[in-house]
Amino acid sequence: MNKVYVLTGGNIGDRFVNLTTAQKYLEEEIGKIEKSSSIYETAAWGNNDQPDFYNQVHILKTTLSADKIMKVILKIEEKMGRVRTTKNAARIIDIDILFFNKEIINEPGLIIPHAEIANRRFVLEPLNELSPNMIHPILNESISGLLATCGDTLKVSKVSAL
Repeated sequence: MNKVYVLTGGNIGDRFVNLTTAQKYLEEEIGKIEKSSSIYETAAWGNNDQPDFYNQVHILKTTLSADKIMKVILKIEEKMGRVRTTKNAARIIDIDILFFNKEIINEPGLIIPHAEIANRRFVLEPLNELSPNMIHPILNESISGLLATCGDTLKVSKVSAL
């Protein structure tokens, strides 16, 4: 059984409903959600001229491979109405694979661990809530340590728990 960490986020429409819908699809199409973080709100990263995002991390157990999960995620995003335009644009839903077991994967279209984990407070806050002592397999640093040294100054606020 594989353990995968995914980040869901979005800033278009009813953000709470969109995260809840994504969670339902993840469980139906990828595997059982073991744990979910609280929902966090943050200003848009990389392009701040858009609405604030809601973000949440889920830990799933699955029999699927990382590349199959990526294909399913893209289909879920499409099913939910995501339209890819420019980088860091507003979106109804975004689903990223953060970790897959303790594997390091670097293939076209699939980089695990996600390359920007250490640089994004909106990823580290919910990750730290779930797994503060988990060691990043490339950086050899705990999630709590990465959060403590993260240079991202965007405010991240806990909204609620599902």
